[in-house]
Amino acid sequence: MANIDKRKRLTGCIAAIGIATSAFSATPSPTPGPPFITDDPEPVDFMHYEVYVASESFRLFGQSTGTLPHLEVNFGAAPNLQLHVIAPMAYSASDGRPINYGPGDTEFGVKYRFVQETGKQPMVGVFPLVEIPTGNASQGLGTGQTAFFLPVWVQKSYGAWTAYGGGGYWHNPGAGNRDYWFSGVTIQKQVTKKLMIGGELFHTTSQVVGSGEVTGFNLGGVYDFDEGHHLMLSIGTGIRGDDRGTSYLAYQWTFGPKGK
Repeated sequence: MANIDKRKRLTGCIAAIGIATSAFSATPSPTPGPPFITDDPEPVDFMHYEVYVASESFRLFGQSTGTLPHLEVNFGAAPNLQLHVIAPMAYSASDGRPINYGPGDTEFGVKYRFVQETGKQPMVGVFPLVEIPTGNASQGLGTGQTAFFLPVWVQKSYGAWTAYGGGGYWHNPGAGNRDYWFSGVTIQKQVTKKLMIGGELFHTTSQVVGSGEVTGFNLGGVYDFDEGHHLMLSIGTGIRGDDRGTSYLAYQWTFGPKGK
């Protein structure tokens, strides 16, 4: 499960956060990343796919934004290399104003793992993202300008436990917006063959002129119906700053060619 997000992005406006036939077979349980905001360095296996139908919400600076739903597709284009796209339907509602709904900003990304995990060494990768302004900025459904994120992610597993985290720099253009840094760490455990639970702590520097830093946490998990079908959920809140809550719900389908 690649991520982030994706999963998954804390900007002042929505920056939208994150196909098989008998020739394909299910792949193993998804990798880290969604349902959390913090991402991971592990790409989708070569010639395999992850497809998400998901919805996420953010309550930030007196504004509720989110996707309802968004489609995310991740593809293992080469060993250690993943291509990524999110196409959302977005909503935005400020206090006392009607809800706006329509296409949101489209996200593209490339994840590359350049250090493999060993018994003592964590895996390391990069996952640059670009947000294309396809949403209506005047209705709060997009930023109106191209944004990008340049992160580095690290991951290490110990038996049933996995820890991953890192962060990077968001270029967040637009009236009233500020560039900012995001960092996060997630710890999760495979408690049964079908159920994973975990939690994350994340932090951003100021994203909007006149606002402070934001620190928050999410708790969530993944339930595997089988090797190819998964349900993901997380929910959390801010513990410092203007963040008042986040949530994520997704169905994920993982598949790839037989023998790969």
